[in-house]
Amino acid sequence: MTSRIDRREFVRRGAVAGALALTGTTEAPALPGHSRGVTWPKPPAPFDLDEITIAQLQEGMSAGKYTARSLAERYLARIDEIDRHGPTVNSVIETNPDALDIADALDRERKEKGARGPLHGIPVLIKDNIDTADKMKTSAGSLALADVVAPRDAFIVQRLRAAGAVILGKTNLSEWANFRSTHSVSGWSGRGGQTRNPYTLDRNPCGSSSGTGAAIAANLAAVGIGTETDGSIVCPSSATGLVGIKPTVGLISRSGIVPISHTQDTAGPMARTVTDAAIMLGALASVDPNDAATAPSRNKWHADYREFLTADGLRGARIGVARNFFGFNARVDQIMDDAVAAMKNAGAVVIDPANFATKGKFDDAEFDVLLYEFKADLNAYLARSNAPYKTLAALIEFNAQNRDREMPHFGQEIFEMAQKKGSLSTAAYRAARAKCRRLSRVEGIDAMMKKHRLDAFVAPTGGPAWVIDYLNGDHFTGGSSTPAAVAGYASITVPAGFIHELPVGLSFVAGAWSEPTLIRLAFGFERAMPVRKAPTFRPTYSA
Repeated sequence: MTSRIDRREFVRRGAVAGALALTGTTEAPALPGHSRGVTWPKPPAPFDLDEITIAQLQEGMSAGKYTARSLAERYLARIDEIDRHGPTVNSVIETNPDALDIADALDRERKEKGARGPLHGIPVLIKDNIDTADKMKTSAGSLALADVVAPRDAFIVQRLRAAGAVILGKTNLSEWANFRSTHSVSGWSGRGGQTRNPYTLDRNPCGSSSGTGAAIAANLAAVGIGTETDGSIVCPSSATGLVGIKPTVGLISRSGIVPISHTQDTAGPMARTVTDAAIMLGALASVDPNDAATAPSRNKWHADYREFLTADGLRGARIGVARNFFGFNARVDQIMDDAVAAMKNAGAVVIDPANFATKGKFDDAEFDVLLYEFKADLNAYLARSNAPYKTLAALIEFNAQNRDREMPHFGQEIFEMAQKKGSLSTAAYRAARAKCRRLSRVEGIDAMMKKHRLDAFVAPTGGPAWVIDYLNGDHFTGGSSTPAAVAGYASITVPAGFIHELPVGLSFVAGAWSEPTLIRLAFGFERAMPVRKAPTFRPTYSA
């Protein structure tokens, strides 16, 4: 941690983790959050839904092999086996007690009327900062909100229900979306405890969408939803070998999602394939009258992004290589070089280097903006919610009074810094926001794309995952999420390779409303380098 408080160190948690095959009887070392080791005499039993896609699930339901209920039952049993009693990934904070009834209703509807679309009967997990007006809680991982039931569904939850998805449960997260402490441990929350990376259990899953990444990688549901302010979708997706889409801010509504920043927050899909992520994006994207940021998307969002899944999507595309995001790990660089070579072989025109000129020039301004917006936006959310605490100041007091449970590993320095900020009308806020907009957009991504006539640029999403460390917090090594996050532009991460069996992701980044282009490029890359493989829940890494 630097003295100037580098925003990337505690919000955009870059990480990667992985696994080697687990054989024989293994006594694992004590894992963080547990008083004793986890004994695993053998690998998990084979699961017939491992790595299965949405299309394959739909084919199975159409053929009578599966029903929505049988899928929900299988995944719920797998959550119990893997997440609770097996390797204790601890990714699902709560399962939906109504899931089987919802699945039954969808099965009846399929029989009587046919399927609504590609998500009909598909089990989905969502992050526990997304409101659901049902029997589940919405807590952002905090004990202060542990008993709170939302007054209404988030807009994207309404969209999922309308599409026929079965919301199977909610996933753990880095508490308050990793915006509480400068020394936080990603994947830990007061309510949910520590989520572990399913590739190597003593490694961090990255955050803040830690539970969604770990759960979908471990095949505990078909697909999942995360949220991002800076890195919280793409980093855990990279860390767990997933495809993660960080959409343009405004493509997906934020109504009913616990906020950090109205200029940077967005929800997005996390999936095992580009196709499944594209299906989810189409279900989520829409104009919401309660989120003004979605108004500009009116003629830009698509109901079905599968139309952009082009097998030779890289052919003729101009791809810039942002070399100034490289260099933090030589083995990551080699994976990126191999990926660039694969893109060339697939017909891409590669401009190398095509560096991001303003890298590192607006990190402090970004953090300042987030502090101001967090205070304002969270207070507004709490005022509309059923939460017993209606202000950031009240949450700070709750944490102080419950220090042993809420702050056993790290404090609430970010909460306290945000509380000291003034309103969004202050000159300091407006200046910081203008600086971020200018350096990330006009002089950043926009200038870079125009100069090199790019369809997108690529960079490593993150580096190898650190060991979970409650003494020092996260050990961020490198990544590339900040330009798209601060600009509010789109990015997508795709598995690119492995370091000692640990997954490493590659990010494609472009301008506003560039999701169709990015999906086309990512799909082409996925076909050129199909490297995704399921985790094996190794307790710890050894050479």
